Amino acid sequence: MKRLLVLAYGFACYSMFLGVFLYGIGFVGGFLTPTRLDAAFDKPGLDMSAQAVIINLALVAIFGVQHSVMARPAFKRWLTRWIPEPMERSTYVLAANLALALLYWHWRPMGGLVWHVEHGWTCVVLWLVFSIGWLTVLVTTFLINHFDLFGLRQVWFYFQGRPYTSLPFVTPGPYRLVRHPLYVGWLMTFWATPTMTAAHMLFAAALTVYILMAIRLEENDLIALHRVYADYQRRVPMLVPRFRKKNVAAETTLS
Repeated sequence: MKRLLVLAYGFACYSMFLGVFLYGIGFVGGFLTPTRLDAAFDKPGLDMSAQAVIINLALVAIFGVQHSVMARPAFKRWLTRWIPEPMERSTYVLAANLALALLYWHWRPMGGLVWHVEHGWTCVVLWLVFSIGWLTVLVTTFLINHFDLFGLRQVWFYFQGRPYTSLPFVTPGPYRLVRHPLYVGWLMTFWATPTMTAAHMLFAAALTVYILMAIRLEENDLIALHRVYADYQRRVPMLVPRFRKKNVAAETTLS
């Protein structure tokens, strides 16, 4: 029964993630969802009041702190003193879902237009980059094992009575060009928009700063976990690819 409950917990957290992910597309893109990043503003001009700015930055900070603190090995060791180890990743996913849901619910519009493109090829290109960004985020998770990243592999092994085995370090596809293609996808979704309001700009800028900080923490953990990562870090750029005649970032696997 315990194994079945852990499995159900993992699938429930993952199902919630799917809903949060789909909602996020509409929230950032400004369509189909009841709350939106570029929500209509009922005051003229720009609301840079302390309340709006503080609330929006606090929402981003809550997500950032949750995402980074819960990913650290020390926190994982502490958490698994209270819950079964196979539930750790699913609990991380659940907390991320709740942090994003809170952001979707309480985000404050701020008015003001930084840019607005209605027609023409520029608009088409921006929507195309936006779409490619979301696709990149999804595809890159499958390249490094989507189901392990979101906790399903852990709870499934536990349900089957099999010991969990860590995944080897691999650099498939876009990971040969940049070390963090998933973050590249996120940056594309944040910045590629035909309508950039003050609230959207704050959101994009704050999360860009967070990503740059998170990469440093994440890579410190990867260097400690995989002895080949330091060499990979030296050879492959972080976010912007270097195109050469011969790709020197060959796939690396740690058995």
